[in-house]
Amino acid sequence: MKIALGSDHGGLELKRKVFDFLKSKNYECIDCGTYDGKPVDYPDYAKAVCDEVLSGKAEKGILFCGTGIGISIAANKINGIRCANLSDTYSAAKCVEHNDCNVISLGGRTLGVEIAFEIVEKFLTSKFEGGRHKTRVDKIMKIEKNNIGR
Repeated sequence: MKIALGSDHGGLELKRKVFDFLKSKNYECIDCGTYDGKPVDYPDYAKAVCDEVLSGKAEKGILFCGTGIGISIAANKINGIRCANLSDTYSAAKCVEHNDCNVISLGGRTLGVEIAFEIVEKFLTSKFEGGRHKTRVDKIMKIEKNNIGR
């Protein structure tokens, strides 16, 4: 599985650690930046990762900023992206099983490294359940289609 990762300066260190963790688990990784600690704007990196996911170059995306909130808001403005800002493994499983999330965000200043690894692993190994959840995701996508860009 190929994973795209991106962060602003607030999530850079956690992104680097998650990148190395994923490589150790034999995932292919695309690093969409940022690459140094200079202040940057998180929407740029949300878009870069989401473009990789939507193009099919990556199957999933993982975003990082200080809290994970801003970058998730930016990602969720992009048609076809369902991004959850996560801080626990239960939500990491459910965001995929029930909501078919294709991107997650994590807070570089709010999460410890070990819990971040656990969240990422749960996100990447969970499967969408479909059924009644597909009906709900379809409704979300209809709302998205009818409202984004107005």
